[in-house]
Amino acid sequence: MADSFSDQPQYPNLSPAGSPKQSNACEYPSSPSAPHILDHNTPPTDHSSTMEAIANSQIVQALNNGPVAEKARAEADKTNREFASLANSRTTPQSSTATGQNLTHYHSFFYNLLSWEQPRATAISYGAIVTFIFATRYLPIIPYMLRLTWIVLGVTAGAEILGQVTLGQGLASKVRPKKYYTIPRETLETILVDVEQLINFFVIEFQRIIYAENVYTTVAAFVSSFATYYLIKIMPVWGLTLFFTTLVFFLPLIYTQNKELIDGQIENVSTLVNEQTSQVRELAQHHTNRALDASSKTFKEYSARAQEAMGNAKKAAVDKGVISPSTAEKITPETPVKSADFPAAPKAEPVIPKAEPVMPKEEPVIPTEEPIAHAEVPVVPKEEPIVSHAEPVVDHVKADTEPLVAL
Repeated sequence: MADSFSDQPQYPNLSPAGSPKQSNACEYPSSPSAPHILDHNTPPTDHSSTMEAIANSQIVQALNNGPVAEKARAEADKTNREFASLANSRTTPQSSTATGQNLTHYHSFFYNLLSWEQPRATAISYGAIVTFIFATRYLPIIPYMLRLTWIVLGVTAGAEILGQVTLGQGLASKVRPKKYYTIPRETLETILVDVEQLINFFVIEFQRIIYAENVYTTVAAFVSSFATYYLIKIMPVWGLTLFFTTLVFFLPLIYTQNKELIDGQIENVSTLVNEQTSQVRELAQHHTNRALDASSKTFKEYSARAQEAMGNAKKAAVDKGVISPSTAEKITPETPVKSADFPAAPKAEPVIPKAEPVMPKEEPVIPTEEPIAHAEVPVVPKEEPIVSHAEPVVDHVKADTEPLVAL
């Protein structure tokens, strides 16, 4: 049997770094006193050497060092650098709001993301959002999550019970870690700070749009809300979300790619609007001046008519002898009253001197005892007064002398 083992061909060492000793690592012992079994202390170098040989083969090396692999590694490195730059862009900008408040670091982050300064990171972010929208639309994610949950819990409970019954120790207990994983406090504080900054970003931007800090942004928000009001009636929510996500990501890209053309058109439109505004302003000023001139002429005409009517009335009164000519001349002054005849109004407020209150030199003495009245108190009678009940005396003499009334 030993001869049969010795006659079997040995596996060659395919590793270029291998040594002659390693090529005989799989030889079996030929000693007659020792049993012909494998030495467990001998490392299994056949499998590892085969994998190393495959990895170092000419085909694999050509694929690893070829132009496709080099391009893939270069793109992966650029993508990693762009994501790192995007993460490092979360800094508080130097600009502030109209109220003087500082902006959040998510203002810089979203500006860097949507301006396509890091094109690979922005494209991957857009693809991830679109994938999530389609996944929520066409995949039952919540049922899948619940199904995965009960499968994992069922397998864990079954393995634990089966292990305790057959082996005396549960299988889940064997793989249980010595210490459960906990989230460090520093990590939680960092996450809470990021969440607070993100919420304040939306709160600040909402108020800036409402109070028209940037009128163009307010107009864009108005157009978006107006379009959403009508599009929601004919489009599903996921389609509307996909539409506005595409607009948010690609409108800045279109602007950056055609910045000169768009800026030129915007400047032309601004010039046209300013010219039209100036023309309307001049036309309004012209009509206003004409209205003022017409009103002034009308006022002068009616004033002249009123003075003429007053003169005619005065002349008629003099002719009829109601008033004398000297009195008529005094009614209407020869010279009209002008504003210069009135004294000039004071521009400064009059200064009123504050009179100091005169304080008495000596304070009055406040009596501490109650005053005693010296007037005599009338004595209250103890008996009731006697009221006489005599009948009144009738004067019969006067009754007899009264005149008789003739019937």
